[in-house]
Amino acid sequence: MCSDVLTPSRIDMPNPESRIPNPGPTRILGIDPGSQRTGVGVIDVAADGRMRHVFHAALTLVDPAARDDFPARLKRLLQGLGGIIDDHRPDEVAVEKVFMARNPDSALKLGHARGAALCAVVQRNLPVHEYAAKEVKLAVVGTGGADKAQIQHMVGLMLNLGGKLQADAADALAVAITHAHVRATARRLGVSTQLAWRKR
Repeated sequence: MCSDVLTPSRIDMPNPESRIPNPGPTRILGIDPGSQRTGVGVIDVAADGRMRHVFHAALTLVDPAARDDFPARLKRLLQGLGGIIDDHRPDEVAVEKVFMARNPDSALKLGHARGAALCAVVQRNLPVHEYAAKEVKLAVVGTGGADKAQIQHMVGLMLNLGGKLQADAADALAVAITHAHVRATARRLGVSTQLAWRKR
């Protein structure tokens, strides 16, 4: 099931590093936080590393029919992401880190949006793993300077998706794919995901 654009409607402290292999697939939720739209992507990862697309969407936080105050956007994000967590029940969550925007106001809003997303996750006691945008681009495309079109293309190929992906949803799926690669390396080496990333 997938939806490129989703209007939010409603929302387990993180466990230690997930280093014990699970017999079944691991469900990973990827989040690309934004103050106007937040990308969300869910994948299942089998023990042999094979990935399967489950869901993706772009949570639209701006309501043109209502007074667009920023706290209302954060509420929509908290509730919308919570609903997705309830529906798809991920085992682990991967979130893109905030980049330093040139505009201080934009950076602050993005930080608030990321905080709301993290609150929705930790309320469910889900483990959170964080990756910088350059790390995601490197893991998915092979270069830290990849553009959005390249990410969309590679995510579509990796997950066998037809048609063009919405950019925010593609970024979220890319974060989930990055974590799938890192946790596989961590399992092979018997180390934490943070250490596994440094060894890549």
